[in-house]
Amino acid sequence: MPQAIARLLPRKTSQNGAIDPRMRHMVENVLMNSPVARGLGIRLEVIEPEHVELVLPFLTTNVTHGSIVHGGVIATLIDIAGAAAAASGANGDEVRGGATSSLTVQYLAPAQAATLRAVATVVRRGRRQVVSDIAVYAEAPDEGVLVAKALMSSAMF
Repeated sequence: MPQAIARLLPRKTSQNGAIDPRMRHMVENVLMNSPVARGLGIRLEVIEPEHVELVLPFLTTNVTHGSIVHGGVIATLIDIAGAAAAASGANGDEVRGGATSSLTVQYLAPAQAATLRAVATVVRRGRRQVVSDIAVYAEAPDEGVLVAKALMSSAMF
């Protein structure tokens, strides 16, 4: 299961292990409540310092051909997950917002009529730049197939 794989990844945590309430608000009300996230049906399922998991249910409006989820939809899921992970470990006294500064996506398998789970983990946090690793899994009852892998840099301001 993707959840089991994600749990094996080492995670950095904030000093007290909690998310700054202002950053939680940014993730929940700015990122997840954006018109694009709502329009695609993206949901926040897990939020911890330096780690988030988002779920994108399969919708026929998100396909490119037949029942294959469009690569741009997957890239958007990745972008939102990376931004949420970057915000989840930030300090609200120092950060008011952020923007994607680079995003590299490798598509590994078609997402065939499947709910997708994006697992995003911060791998390096600097004062103004955060790098996150994002894996996207097509969920099935018994297993998760890795459909995309990404590395994203977020500029924090």
